[in-house]
Amino acid sequence: MKFGLFYQLPCAPDQSEPVRYNETVEQVILADEIGFDTAWLAELHFFRPFSIMPAPLIVATAIAQRTRRIRLGTGVSLLPFHHPLRLAAEAATVDILSGGRLDLGVGRGTIAVHFQGFNVSREESRERFEESLEIIQQAWTTESFSYNGKHYQVPETSVVPKPVQRPHPPLRIAANSPETAAFAGLKGYDVLVASPINPMPGFFGHVESYRTALVKAGHQAAYRDVAALFFTHSSESVARSRIEYEPSMMHYFRTIGEQALRGDRSQYDGSYAYLKQVRERVATMSWEMVADTMAIFGSPEQCIARIEDIYHGAKINQLVCWFNPGGRIAHRDVMAAMERFATKVIPAVRHLGE
Repeated sequence: MKFGLFYQLPCAPDQSEPVRYNETVEQVILADEIGFDTAWLAELHFFRPFSIMPAPLIVATAIAQRTRRIRLGTGVSLLPFHHPLRLAAEAATVDILSGGRLDLGVGRGTIAVHFQGFNVSREESRERFEESLEIIQQAWTTESFSYNGKHYQVPETSVVPKPVQRPHPPLRIAANSPETAAFAGLKGYDVLVASPINPMPGFFGHVESYRTALVKAGHQAAYRDVAALFFTHSSESVARSRIEYEPSMMHYFRTIGEQALRGDRSQYDGSYAYLKQVRERVATMSWEMVADTMAIFGSPEQCIARIEDIYHGAKINQLVCWFNPGGRIAHRDVMAAMERFATKVIPAVRHLGE
């Protein structure tokens, strides 16, 4: 099993934007040294308490210059808000500058204020996403190509530079809705599934539906990769984890509600209907609910047992750890939690999947 980190980069009124960035870079440098495999950087826009990271590829480039081994992933790049040719070229540049360490995670976007800010129709998000994905792959793997879609028309064009990795950097889809999980399975893509959106035990069924779609489409499920995002904190006990982690976690859930209030009334229409359930769940969220359904908390032994349960229930390939969801845990405490997890938990569960 591989282990990743997730960064969204919320910034409260009393926090400094440069400090938040510098601390994130320092944490990924440490992760590189102590054995984490991937740092996933989220693209989010227009709401400072929720995130100040609109350009994860830029952040990945900065981190790449100060790390040696760890892979750098977008978790995820929101395709409807980018021209696919520009994103293909920029991602290829990051792959070169990182020495072939880029993973491009992609998604169609879910947050209403993003679509409002960029003046992009949410009704078009899936079509734009699917067209963009096709264009990016062609841009990376052909000397020149043309494309004639509903939303994008590309005359005969050669996109340079090409990425270092062949045939291209790994692509991974954020598959948190039933429709996207089915699409990822049909097309044979690796996926990232977030337990805060798909809490256990439904998480297990969601992953299984993706693998069922893979098999139905003729893909070998064993060759596809599932990364799973969980709230994570290791301490001497669950009670101690609660003291250190709960304020940051609950701050994160509050910002979700505040951000949703800025969205228009149609934000839960159509294929986004599942988000209404997510928001309703967030409004009543408690520590106990998180600990039971979407988290890995407690002593190293308790964390190991929970990871084993998650693995046996979903056969995940990568656990993506979220050590500071609300950004309210002190930098030194995040670093200490990462080191404790890397030394006392990871060695005991690395073998899962062998």
